[in-house]
Amino acid sequence: MPRYLVRASTFAGLATFAVVAKHQSLTKAAQELHLTTGALSQQIKQLEQRLDLTLFHRHSRGLTLTDEGRQLFAVVDLSIHKIKQVLAELKAPETSSEIRLKLTPSFAFKWLVPKLHDFNRQYPDLKVQTFADGALVDHQCDDVDLMIDYCQFGAAYADSDSTNGELLLEEHLVPVMSPEYYLDHSWQSDCIWQNVTLLHDAMPWQGAQKDQEWQYWFDSMGLKLSHSPQGHYFNRTDMAMAAAEAGLGVALARQALLGSEIEQKRLVAPFPAIKAKAGYFLFRQRSTPAVDCFCQWLKQQPSTLFT
Repeated sequence: MPRYLVRASTFAGLATFAVVAKHQSLTKAAQELHLTTGALSQQIKQLEQRLDLTLFHRHSRGLTLTDEGRQLFAVVDLSIHKIKQVLAELKAPETSSEIRLKLTPSFAFKWLVPKLHDFNRQYPDLKVQTFADGALVDHQCDDVDLMIDYCQFGAAYADSDSTNGELLLEEHLVPVMSPEYYLDHSWQSDCIWQNVTLLHDAMPWQGAQKDQEWQYWFDSMGLKLSHSPQGHYFNRTDMAMAAAEAGLGVALARQALLGSEIEQKRLVAPFPAIKAKAGYFLFRQRSTPAVDCFCQWLKQQPSTLFT
């Protein structure tokens, strides 16, 4: 076989390897690549034979990277990101007045959209194209300029091939409920938490447990519950907050997403807010004058937290 064909097939295999390494699951990688798991497994075995390396440990729970696999993935993942970045920059004219932004619907509706009139007033020639079509931000998306995602501290890049994320806004968590729900319960006793309905954001970030934020709040407040309270689960924070306003139960709201609900007495917050050890991170895919201007404007925005 000609050497250039071997090289081409190896490069293609490395791209496939990066997807499998990202998911560490043949099933999920096969879905993304539109292949069968059998064909994908065969491609990985062929790549390992060409490289004379074992890239994955195979076990009943799936795949885990070997030490060699982790080293190779770090280089391949970074290289693929750089290639995507360069291609995107080559396609996008430097004089573009458009900013393409991807973020979660909750952050878009509750935080960004109410502020955009100020950006439009200051920069009427710049246009923001917003994509908020999923509860979680797809960090593999390469057709946007910016991404804003909610991440745990210390894990901001865990599911991203971006290397330029920066903290835009630190978040705090605070229980909220309707005034009627507040009056219907006696909140002086810690035992009350066994009898209320908790409203959960079941997908605050990739890989989170569905009750992770509430469990974090209970631990931070020193509350030990004999059993988990009943509750309802939503894949968006703003939906949980809306359910609380409708009197369904108690939601663990993110302060940055609270607008006038407290002032207008649509929601009550009788407990103190605590630091979430998480926040909204800004990931920049490319840099243009318009993108730089929008990023600067974002960093100047108040957090809209209440006291």
